[in-house]
Amino acid sequence: MATLLSSSNFCAEKKLIFDLSPFLKIYNDDTVHRLVDSPYVPPLHRDPVTGVSSRDTVTVPPTRIFMPQLKNSDQKLPILVHYHAGGFCVGSAFSETDLKYLNHLSSNVNAIIVSVEYPLAPERKLPAAYDDSWAALRWVCSHVLGEAHFEKDPWIANHADFDQIFVIGDSAGANIAHNMVMRAGSDPLPGNLKIKGLIANHPYFWGSIPIGGNEFEAELEKTLGYRVWEFVYPEAPGGIDNPMINPIGEGAPCLSRLACSKVFFSAAENDTLKERAVAYWKKVKECRWRGEMETVEVAGEDHCFHIFDPESENSKFLFRKMASFVNSR
Repeated sequence: MATLLSSSNFCAEKKLIFDLSPFLKIYNDDTVHRLVDSPYVPPLHRDPVTGVSSRDTVTVPPTRIFMPQLKNSDQKLPILVHYHAGGFCVGSAFSETDLKYLNHLSSNVNAIIVSVEYPLAPERKLPAAYDDSWAALRWVCSHVLGEAHFEKDPWIANHADFDQIFVIGDSAGANIAHNMVMRAGSDPLPGNLKIKGLIANHPYFWGSIPIGGNEFEAELEKTLGYRVWEFVYPEAPGGIDNPMINPIGEGAPCLSRLACSKVFFSAAENDTLKERAVAYWKKVKECRWRGEMETVEVAGEDHCFHIFDPESENSKFLFRKMASFVNSR
């Protein structure tokens, strides 16, 4: 007589082995289930709401470029190199959320935006995202060279004002943006171009010593800020006090090395990361960094509210602030 076997006889039961909610979960068959879904959404020839056009590149890393409506065929615009949010493990430059957000940002600021599709953990852990983000910034700057050994993007080559290069990021992307500007202080960019400004919205910084209020309601090792960093960069020298995640910690390079002439920082009142952002602002001032600094705290809002609802009044307020920052001489 034949023996009936249940499916469990043929395959082991799938079990959760790592939970990094609200970002992702990992199972014993190495399946990575991202709790924040970011499926690819194609670019738009022209967004019907903002009039912004977008296109993708096949560079390494890939990028999505946003171009606002031009007044004339030879118009030059500021260029913003953008790094998306997502704790280094979720999110995408090609997501529906970022498409809508960056359409609004490009339109409001009247700037070209190059959004970078940097690699994510666990498939590629840090420092891969930092390295690819730097490569993307160098690629943008390389368009200024007379003889370049690659096919230039026509939007960048024909319409970018290379005296107005800004590096911008949100959350983990703001962390990347900060580290790109720090690196530019010691590693020259193509054409010896200079970064005009840094825009850091709700930056993801952390450290072993609590700052302000109730930042550490639990033990350090149980905080989300600690767990994310341990997961995305397990081999980071110094762990949670590595200068790339804790730029105000003991032994971190002086922030006077920020290689730009102006910086813009924003925070949200209800964001757990707010106190770190405020401490960062103060540290920049203490270091006697020689440049123009603007800080904005938006009342009643939480982390990255402007990404998820770019049409809200508070988002419009933040966009106006960024527009003024970018376009002031």
